[in-house]
Amino acid sequence: MTKENPFDIRAQEYDRWYEEHLPVYESELEAIRGLLPADIPERSLEIGAGTGRFTSALGISYALDPSRKMLGMAEKSGVDRIQGVAEELPLKGSSMELVLMVASLCFADAEKALQEIYRVLAPGGELIIAFIERDSPLGKEYKKRTSKSSFYRNATFHSAGELTGRLHEHGFHGPVIRQTLFKPLPEIRSVEEPEEGFGKGSFVVIRTTSIKKESKTFFQ
Repeated sequence: MTKENPFDIRAQEYDRWYEEHLPVYESELEAIRGLLPADIPERSLEIGAGTGRFTSALGISYALDPSRKMLGMAEKSGVDRIQGVAEELPLKGSSMELVLMVASLCFADAEKALQEIYRVLAPGGELIIAFIERDSPLGKEYKKRTSKSSFYRNATFHSAGELTGRLHEHGFHGPVIRQTLFKPLPEIRSVEEPEEGFGKGSFVVIRTTSIKKESKTFFQ
């Protein structure tokens, strides 16, 4: 018997969380925006896009997610939707100029996902990964609750130091890092100003560039 995807079952609960934590959501958006190019390329993709909140707000063209229910909710945002998983992207090599992941790498096989992202990014393409820092207060709290959480039960959290090393191993260079969420979530009542680096904020954003030879494009 196939297990139901918790993100299908609780898609509305997931999306409602952002409505109930708007200053947190907007702080995360602000940190990511600071590392995005001034002009978002047309060939841009968010992996693990869920209901498309970040995809739409940040001007990303394509939203990819395994959850049919979440992608259905993303339809209203006007982004192009692709059903698929990070470990087997249904895209041709070098077909994207920008890839974004927001709080979704923890649900994927990181090694396979990074290999696939490297494959689909054009030479000089950018990868931006935003995530809950494993060693932060929020990361430790989420880790404690994994066994009881519908969403984070199978999550593997990452630290900025570890992830930067992995990215380098997979052909991504020149990391630029920002952080936000410096207080406990209930205490964040206005948009926080992101800071450079990591080690203070619970939400970290890393931008890197794919270094490889030229190749070609789009859907498989």
